[in-house]
Amino acid sequence: MDRPFRFAAVIREAESARAWAGKARRLEDSGFDVLLVPDHLVGPRFAPIAAITAAACATSRLRVGTLVVANDFRHPAVLAKEAATVDLLSEGRLELGLGTGWMAADYACAGLAFEPPGVRVDRLAEAIAVLKGLWADGPFTFHGEHYRITGLEQWPKPSRRPHPRLLLGGGGPRMLGLAAREADVINLGMRVRADGTGPDGTDGGLDAFLAKIDLVRRAAAGRYDRIELGTSVQQLGIRKQDEPWSAADSSRQDRTPQVLLGTHQDIVDKLRYWRDTHDLSYFVLHHERDLDAFIPVVEELAGH
Repeated sequence: MDRPFRFAAVIREAESARAWAGKARRLEDSGFDVLLVPDHLVGPRFAPIAAITAAACATSRLRVGTLVVANDFRHPAVLAKEAATVDLLSEGRLELGLGTGWMAADYACAGLAFEPPGVRVDRLAEAIAVLKGLWADGPFTFHGEHYRITGLEQWPKPSRRPHPRLLLGGGGPRMLGLAAREADVINLGMRVRADGTGPDGTDGGLDAFLAKIDLVRRAAAGRYDRIELGTSVQQLGIRKQDEPWSAADSSRQDRTPQVLLGTHQDIVDKLRYWRDTHDLSYFVLHHERDLDAFIPVVEELAGH
């Protein structure tokens, strides 16, 4: 595949509506393609649907999306209507990221049942079927283990047909298999610990990352060429050409595209390598604190 680079940034909050709009416009003006908002019940983060709607209203080209909506927090019939409305009002600029919900603290603080990963993945698979069914034309009926929909037809329909672009993220084999079958964009990450306390440290490193790409390629079969592969940049360190680099700034992920260390040219070359050799073309800046340093990379590569 020879896809152009696309870049997104996760933006979590701002001190005012004006500041939020300014952040969205800055991404648009710098060549970023997407503004993404996470979905957690705890911590200093905006609610995603309201936040991406405001970002869409403040911009004209910038796509807006989620990384990722926690399926356990919303019934898919509710999300389908909200997402279709955002997509219509933004003229097709929604990129809806979906996940199971994973952070145990969200569930504990809100009194929600935190079920095993397999149950949450099965429920997400059903939710995707419901979303796509409700975005299609005509009444939709679905009777699954987790959701029952009977003769429901919703309006508005999304602007983008047959549905908004779907992003699925994850690192475990079941999530990646589901993403390979259903997603338009896949954000490759580390597997999350079953207890919901963070990434599984045993799942790091280059070999594990390459194995995930291979899993997606095999599971996607004939639709692989239609999938946009990407990952989140978790660590960024750009230094001047003659500036020394400390070994302490490295990590187990430093051979993957999730860690970008070196000069501007080193990072540009590394991203080109992962695109040209391993098909990754969609990169998400995970920390807003790195925005100033990353913008020159985006300006050089976006769309190429």
